[in-house]
Amino acid sequence: MNTRTIKELLQSVPLFKDLTDDELTPIINLARYQKYQRGSYVFLQGDSLTDVYFIYQGKVKIYKTDVHGREQIVNILQGGNMFPHQGFFRQDEYPANAEISEDAVLIYIPIQPFENVLLNHPEICVKLLRVLGNIIVDLQERLEEKLLHNTYEQIIMLLLRLSRSYGQATDNGGVRFTTLFTNRELASMIGSSRETINRTLTQLKNQKLVTTSESGALVLDTDAMKEKLF
Repeated sequence: MNTRTIKELLQSVPLFKDLTDDELTPIINLARYQKYQRGSYVFLQGDSLTDVYFIYQGKVKIYKTDVHGREQIVNILQGGNMFPHQGFFRQDEYPANAEISEDAVLIYIPIQPFENVLLNHPEICVKLLRVLGNIIVDLQERLEEKLLHNTYEQIIMLLLRLSRSYGQATDNGGVRFTTLFTNRELASMIGSSRETINRTLTQLKNQKLVTTSESGALVLDTDAMKEKLF
């Protein structure tokens, strides 16, 4: 993988979107890459936090397990995503498990050398903190969804949120998912059950708020779904 490819990927990551070419250069120089097969692990929850990863190809499932061994999916990540988001600013352990769900090529940056770059380039640090502020707002919104809305509304909010990251506009004004999610994965993202997701999706389909494409992808009438929340 050449420097240009790494540069294009990092420029597409929200954390680095405001950096100039000169500011991005020392970060690119730190970057390495590695191939992973489906079913393998990038790291496990509790492992020492040493690197931050960026997906060039493939998909990665980020999840935690509770004391009973139940899986709680935090996110399903694909090309252009980074993980863990807070990794550059922690010095402890990985907060979740990262499992390869589709053969992947990952670019990674060691945290310690990255910190040295920030010490020598404080202007980069300021720009990164602004982006992290937006991430914190997103996490606050997710918490509010959990506390202030019932399960039906939480599922609608989850679908709308996923459509912003994994959706493509259709000719009739809807949004079609570019990534297939199982009902089990959707349920795990909000701490619900597969049966509840299935029942709610059936209800949304009966209301013509959600349809399914020939390839099996969900297609959302996002405007009508938003009206259900008010």
